[in-house]
Amino acid sequence: MKSKDNNYDLNNRFRYKDKLINLQNPLIMGILNVTSNSFFEKSRKSGLHEAIQHVEEMVRAGADIIDVGGISTRPKADLFNIDEELNRVIPVIKAIREKYPDLIISVDTFRSKVAYESVKAGADIVNDVYGGRYDEEMFDIVAELQVPYILMHSRGDSHNMQDLCHYDDVVEEVCFELSEQVEILKSKGVKDIILDPGFGFAKTLEQNFELLKNIHYLKVLGLPMLIGISRKSMIYKLFDFEPKDALNGTTVLNTFALLNDAKIIRVHDVKEAYQVKQLILKMK
Repeated sequence: MKSKDNNYDLNNRFRYKDKLINLQNPLIMGILNVTSNSFFEKSRKSGLHEAIQHVEEMVRAGADIIDVGGISTRPKADLFNIDEELNRVIPVIKAIREKYPDLIISVDTFRSKVAYESVKAGADIVNDVYGGRYDEEMFDIVAELQVPYILMHSRGDSHNMQDLCHYDDVVEEVCFELSEQVEILKSKGVKDIILDPGFGFAKTLEQNFELLKNIHYLKVLGLPMLIGISRKSMIYKLFDFEPKDALNGTTVLNTFALLNDAKIIRVHDVKEAYQVKQLILKMK
């Protein structure tokens, strides 16, 4: 659909390249971790061949977006150096773009140079878990590139974020802190912003659930919302098991998110997420 069609409000669309993506039907973002230390072991894909095989599986299962990340941002993770991150993500992005010319590709990075080089290599979206706080040039680079930007709420970094979980009202403060960054992005000319409440980042288990229960309040910001809760600690710590056992809980929470107007769900398990999406659409 061409961008000249203006019938969609900001909450139900984003542009990339010359297309306007309708979010009335939610999208599924499949996670591709080209790293050796992601919290969910089965999601780690270290070689190019293995990574492309996994992309093929996710596309067949119903993925609309592939999110390529070269660094784990789980608590206490090693952030590595920028050259290592580039060496991980750029060849994969180029290979995906060559095989799937029309597939939406997102790069999961908090470094502006990686964002810039990834978009030049074929990525369409920048997904920044630190919401521009790690790299002061990120917002300017996104504005220059004119690509959609996923603004996630977080505090601190992988080494100290779990020490920064004090909120008087987690829903209100997450909304306010996101709104401040949104205003900066808009002032720089970034037109397409997607919000991610940042489950698991600088939030306790109970705060995660409080935020999810009240996620509809973030609609006041008038922007599409991405929910990323796939196999996260808010599920597996609640039941005292490992991420590998958290698929059922992920499916339940993704269902809740979609019923509460999430526009994109970011997942490890695309087949199950696609089934949730289709079942909910049947009920509308």
